[in-house]
Amino acid sequence: MAPDPNRTKRWSPGLCLIRGGGDLATGVAWRLSRAGWPVVVTELKNPLTVRRAVAVSSAVDAGVVDIEGMVARRADTAPDAVALAHAGVIAVFVSPELPDVDADVVIDARLAKRNIDTQLSDASLVVGLGPGFTAPVDCHAVVETQRGHRLGRVIWHGAAAANTGVPGIVGGRGSERVLRAPRSGVAAWSVVIGDRVDENQTLGAVGGVEIEAPFAGVVRGLIADGIAVNEGLKVGDIDPRCEPSACAEISDKALAIGGGVVEAVLTWSNQ
Repeated sequence: MAPDPNRTKRWSPGLCLIRGGGDLATGVAWRLSRAGWPVVVTELKNPLTVRRAVAVSSAVDAGVVDIEGMVARRADTAPDAVALAHAGVIAVFVSPELPDVDADVVIDARLAKRNIDTQLSDASLVVGLGPGFTAPVDCHAVVETQRGHRLGRVIWHGAAAANTGVPGIVGGRGSERVLRAPRSGVAAWSVVIGDRVDENQTLGAVGGVEIEAPFAGVVRGLIADGIAVNEGLKVGDIDPRCEPSACAEISDKALAIGGGVVEAVLTWSNQ
């Protein structure tokens, strides 16, 4: 049978590189991989992720993790990472700098609230998540990360909402649900993610200073034991909704942001 000249050629997805493997970046990886894109994620040697149960960054230490059926595996070299990605696995590669891989799309999902080193020339499409980026100055598109009616929206001209420094409200709790390092030092915990805790219960310590639960709830996230942190850094998260199963599920916020990234990539590819 002769090929139909009017039939549209099937588009082949190109490689997507996500810088950062935290919980929001994992929502992006989930959406992209489910839609057919091969994904490579870069991370630090010692990730500072808090919601580790739903973060591909956990593969740096564990070697391989399964998040709701999505497998992420650590790769030791950039070529190995690309090969894993094209095999349908989320490849996690330790590289603080932008690695030398042929990526069509680069997404800065490090959530630093500022642009560290991302620029338009990094890829054919560069997407920045949250505050610190301006399209089309240092990226082609920005995805809103602030909770509210604009969450997940794609911005082609302009910037995301400025960082307020105040966490969004979850279960009626805002900034009080976030645990921060009382001083610089190493984290050591006596609880694990998913545990139910009581108000004022000792959760562990950072730099020898104990940290207590601000209210009764579930431990939603903790930075890894043995990680050295600076004073004031977010090291944990208590969820007042008391749903332990939710600690192992990608959040609504992460999925909304991931949907915005997919929209940006599709819009770009259709042009």
